[in-house]
Amino acid sequence: MNMLFERKLAIPMEVKEMYPLTGDLSRVVEQRAAQLKAIFAGKSDKFLLVIGPCSADNESSVMEYVTRLRGLADKVQDKLFIVPRVYTNKPRTTGDGYKGMLHQPNPDEKPDMFKGIVAIRELHMRVLRETGMAAADEMLYPENHKYLDDMLGYVAVGARSVEDQQHRLTASGIEVPVGMKNPTSGDFQVMLNAIQAAQHQHTFIYRGWEARSQGNPYAHAILRGSTNKHGQSIPNYHYEDLVLINELYLSRGLQNPAVLVDVNHANSNKQFIEQIRIAKEVMHSRRYNPDISRLVKGLMIESYLVDGAQKVGGGVYGQSITDPCLGWEKTERLVLELAEGL
Repeated sequence: MNMLFERKLAIPMEVKEMYPLTGDLSRVVEQRAAQLKAIFAGKSDKFLLVIGPCSADNESSVMEYVTRLRGLADKVQDKLFIVPRVYTNKPRTTGDGYKGMLHQPNPDEKPDMFKGIVAIRELHMRVLRETGMAAADEMLYPENHKYLDDMLGYVAVGARSVEDQQHRLTASGIEVPVGMKNPTSGDFQVMLNAIQAAQHQHTFIYRGWEARSQGNPYAHAILRGSTNKHGQSIPNYHYEDLVLINELYLSRGLQNPAVLVDVNHANSNKQFIEQIRIAKEVMHSRRYNPDISRLVKGLMIESYLVDGAQKVGGGVYGQSITDPCLGWEKTERLVLELAEGL
């Protein structure tokens, strides 16, 4: 095999023993997860925002962002339920580029996976301890989910992962709501197949064990747009798209039908400023059609301290080093406007 095995990494149980979650923080996770489940089950009419940086690249700037977000969440808590995006591992289309804090705790230094495992656990723990919010992260590697599974409030499965059997089966054993993105092809049926799989019970191999999942009734759809064979972005947040996904959901008989609309990625053609317009269009569709209002439970927004993006090593504190994001001032204004319109 043309591969060098450098060292054996600590298993999740060992890392959790080194960096344990206290009882108080465990209760925070349970309470936040219960509130999220109530939204997806239709027992709460709060609107969900999963919002934050494209990638959590720097502990200091991420904590400053999440601390600000906590204050904003308090202002709109009667209308909105806010979950911070703390994405610690990033898919790369070609395999090149910054792969997230899990790989590189310091983007300017070479990868160190053990330091990365410790760094992402400590970051999520700080978010819990200092803000009382259980964050969202992407399950890029199903076998790594156990390093964080005791502290996440929300899990996303990305467009390039949603067709993978191991992602679907692992999602079926996760306690908290899991969002399944439409694949890059845009095929709604593929996404709904993933949701159906995640909602069912399964027996499968996980980290060397024969595992048995109970099914996740809160697995749901995330619409993020698609890309055609010419590389052009095709949005799927428009009124007609939402009507269609509602019809397809009903035809499947899935539990707790729900959609989040990702207002960046192929929906915005990565034009970060367009997220504002797209968010408002989705809210207009909800007001116009009661079925869409029941189905669309929230939005996913990419936002950081500073508008736009920079290359690794660019030196701008709080600006994304992956996809461009809305800066804080625009974010705050948009969140307040969304709350006012509900």
